[in-house]
Amino acid sequence: MGPPLRRVLLLGEGNFSFSAALCGAQGTQLVATCYESEEEAAERGGAARSIRRLRDNGAEVVFSVDCTKLKEHFLPGKREFDRIYFNFPHCGRKAGVVKNRQLLAGFFHSCAEVLAQEGEIHVALCNGQGGTPADQPRREWHNSWQIVAVAAAAGFILSHVHPFEAGTIDGYKCTGYRSQDKSFCVEGALNHIFTRSTAPLCFTPMSCQTQLGRQKVSFQVPQVLVDKINRGFLEVNSSHPVRTIKEKLSAGLSQAFPLQNISSCLPLLHRGHPGAVCHSNVFWVALSPGEAPSTEEMSQRLADALLGSHFGQDTDENVQEGCSMPEQFYLRPSLLPHAQAIIQKRTFSPGTLQVLSGPVFRKCRITPHSMPVFHEMLVVLAVSRGTEHSCIQMLVDNIKTTLNSLHQGASGVKPSISLQEATSFGAELNDFAAFEWQLGEIQHFLCAGTDPEPSGSCVGVIRTAPEGLKSQELVVVSASLNLDLLAMLLCGISDWRMLWTLDRRFLRQFPEGELRLFKSFSLYPPSYEHDVSFWLPDGEEFDEVAFHTLARRVSGEMVVSIQLRDNFQQPGTGRRSLCYRVTFQACDRALGCREAAEMQLRFREEIQQHLGVTLR
Repeated sequence: MGPPLRRVLLLGEGNFSFSAALCGAQGTQLVATCYESEEEAAERGGAARSIRRLRDNGAEVVFSVDCTKLKEHFLPGKREFDRIYFNFPHCGRKAGVVKNRQLLAGFFHSCAEVLAQEGEIHVALCNGQGGTPADQPRREWHNSWQIVAVAAAAGFILSHVHPFEAGTIDGYKCTGYRSQDKSFCVEGALNHIFTRSTAPLCFTPMSCQTQLGRQKVSFQVPQVLVDKINRGFLEVNSSHPVRTIKEKLSAGLSQAFPLQNISSCLPLLHRGHPGAVCHSNVFWVALSPGEAPSTEEMSQRLADALLGSHFGQDTDENVQEGCSMPEQFYLRPSLLPHAQAIIQKRTFSPGTLQVLSGPVFRKCRITPHSMPVFHEMLVVLAVSRGTEHSCIQMLVDNIKTTLNSLHQGASGVKPSISLQEATSFGAELNDFAAFEWQLGEIQHFLCAGTDPEPSGSCVGVIRTAPEGLKSQELVVVSASLNLDLLAMLLCGISDWRMLWTLDRRFLRQFPEGELRLFKSFSLYPPSYEHDVSFWLPDGEEFDEVAFHTLARRVSGEMVVSIQLRDNFQQPGTGRRSLCYRVTFQACDRALGCREAAEMQLRFREEIQQHLGVTLR
């Protein structure tokens, strides 16, 4: 048996010349339709000949088909079409953009009921009608058919757009509106190809298990992270770019240093207070009922295992004195405490490079490069005092060489990797670097840039920690790298959210871990702007990170930008009012205007409830 026939549906055919040009293609079963009756259609020039040719080639020809009610025209077993073509849809005569948008809206909703899961919808439009950047010249948004936003409301994303080459289609003659023989101007016309978006995420409450000392415990996952916990990007069978980069960096480093990988079973939770780290930057979690560590384990100095002390609070002394510690837990914001625990236990050999890697979690503001979770690769090395500078140079040279070789494989924009002294760092700190400052003193920033901005942004930090060892002869050098930022740079990914997409089309671009320049499968995603204004509670500081985190939560990461538009202080009362512009946009799936408006309403309710503000 050969492969199954590809079922193709053609809608709104005028003289059936397009269908006739496609008929006879091997492995294709054609269903050609038009809105008019057979008598009306046969009156068009050449239509009768095309219809005869279609039927002679085994195609099905159906008349009086309404493109907004496709389900009604096909029996349940005959509804799965692999491709649906609709060339130059139009309501007819002088119908304006609004009526044609409504036609497209009905068409896309109807397609959702008859298109195969991996199917495609092809819509050809005259130049300028679609309203995408591919139109040259581009019309004003309100004067276009807004095809991407209209399709998004039905669950479709624009995956390709290319010129509609009417001259290359043998015998094709465009006829125009269904009520006129005047043809459309097809010069500069574009073919828009839509595919199904992944389904909206369902953010049901979720628990996760982790090792805590000698116990396995469960904890409630923060809602904003439910689709990002335990994704296994760094596991052996993963072909995700972050794992490829980590493995290549490790392989490169192993050429210069003896290497030991100690990433397995690092606990996801820390206990106690984060000390130097701002409380609003960490994800606090609650253990599931009955999961708290026992007092026996506490007496076995679990504070060390749970690493509360390594963020600046000396909880060790409290444990020794038998003081009760508050049962507070948070998702690890860094792997540094794990490395410090290893150093203090003296369980590693000087001269051997220790490699730790895994996801870390940090609350942050919303920008295309600020991520609430990313994969950290931490390398730690104890070297003889006085040799630390040459050791750092060796590390950086090795990382540079590896990343340059990866760039050549990906054929992306060439990165320039530079080491910058922390004291002379001129560029504004990105969120990654700013948070690293909270964790302890930094000697060097590792920056990656691309041509025209070679200075770039921070993708790693380097620290030296002589106080971590009792020996006066050794110094500990550690380098922390943000693998997600490196993946974005090397593969040309402009939005961190794409790294976490559940759409299989992302990983298909990196077979067997091969790095390539990423091509987006969702072109020109529509964006929706909403303003929110509110009065701040009297005498309270406004926690902007909490504001951004609530936006992440209510939208399921569909907010791409939050900009402060106005900061007003009322004369006399001194009350402060803020106005923010919130931009909703998905990078990988369909987001419709109504869905964005509902998210905005939920966001308004949440900030009022959780931040104590008064909406204006």
